[in-house]
Amino acid sequence: VTCLYAQWMMKFLIKYETNSSDYKNASLDLPSNVTHDGSVCGNDTQAALLAIQFGDGHSWSVNFTETNETYQADFITFTYNTNDAAVFPDAKRKGPVTVVVKDSMHPVQLNNVFVCHHTTSFEAENVTQFFWNITMQPFVQNGTIGKTETRCHADTPTAAPTVVPTAANVTTASTTTSSPAPTTAPKPVENPVTGNYSLKSGNKTCLLATVGLQLNVSQDKPLLININPKTTSVDGTCGNTSATLKLNDGNSTLIDFTFIVNASASVRKFYLKEVNVTLLNHLNGSVILNADNNNFSKWDAFLGNSYMCRKEQTLEINEDLQVHTFNLWVQPFLVKENKFAIAQECSLDDDTILIPIVVGAALAGLIVIIVIAYIIGRRKSYAGYQTL
Repeated sequence: VTCLYAQWMMKFLIKYETNSSDYKNASLDLPSNVTHDGSVCGNDTQAALLAIQFGDGHSWSVNFTETNETYQADFITFTYNTNDAAVFPDAKRKGPVTVVVKDSMHPVQLNNVFVCHHTTSFEAENVTQFFWNITMQPFVQNGTIGKTETRCHADTPTAAPTVVPTAANVTTASTTTSSPAPTTAPKPVENPVTGNYSLKSGNKTCLLATVGLQLNVSQDKPLLININPKTTSVDGTCGNTSATLKLNDGNSTLIDFTFIVNASASVRKFYLKEVNVTLLNHLNGSVILNADNNNFSKWDAFLGNSYMCRKEQTLEINEDLQVHTFNLWVQPFLVKENKFAIAQECSLDDDTILIPIVVGAALAGLIVIIVIAYIIGRRKSYAGYQTL
């Protein structure tokens, strides 16, 4: 007799450390052979448990609780095994790693089937879990699956669906048969909206960032994608020497910025070290593009200060992706009273450098004019002496 029914798709993106102290991103998908040992039906007094095992020592589980004629998912436990060299080549840490997250699912009426076609995600401890096409019902009564569906918020008509980046929803330049095709990705008419992002450690703000973000994707067909702050969630970590800001735009675009402190220098400064970008298809969770560059040395400022650059900057992630930033202001360390500290501005914003250049050019021009006038005057005087 069926007591728990579940059908869904999921995948995992995992950031792990290598033996060379660099970080790589691993993508873990479910194979065709999945077992479900240890699953429990549950009842009024015992939680239901859905547990699966797959691959080389990986497992995942979720427990469901029943309260007042409703049920809901409680905790998700995911264990991945870095001994799986096919998924985690050159991993520094060996063995199983367990991540536990609280499920945000709202209570569902008993005997109703929970359905969610849109992609949802959970992010914790360098692991992002993606789920889509979910159909499930714990505490099935009399072995019969319910006839009534309860849809997730993302599936309801009133909710704006996540839009996968395509040529139809980004701004591109039109072409005609008489004009040659553009060789570079065209710019949108408007710059991206500037978003305000922050992270907290306990009750204190530990990272502040204000920035407008635009992706320039040249893979297959050139695309320009503006990141919408209204649909972007924020996560990340703060530390004394390392901080990471994780932005998730509607579960279709993930951008991670990692900052570190240069502890070897006599004067301690922070700078941007790494940027990772993942584009996902929200309908099936597949990875459209994953790009990473961990060799940056940009956006540097003295520790305790902030970094500002109002002009457009470009971060070259790889040959297929650029990240453009606008109105940037960031402070990843030592934030006080939820406010930015004194800003160290980029050279692009420093208009004062033009003043000595202009003055110098003017003086050089004046000297040239004086020298020419002097030479001409001397020649005239010399000609006059010869006539006499």
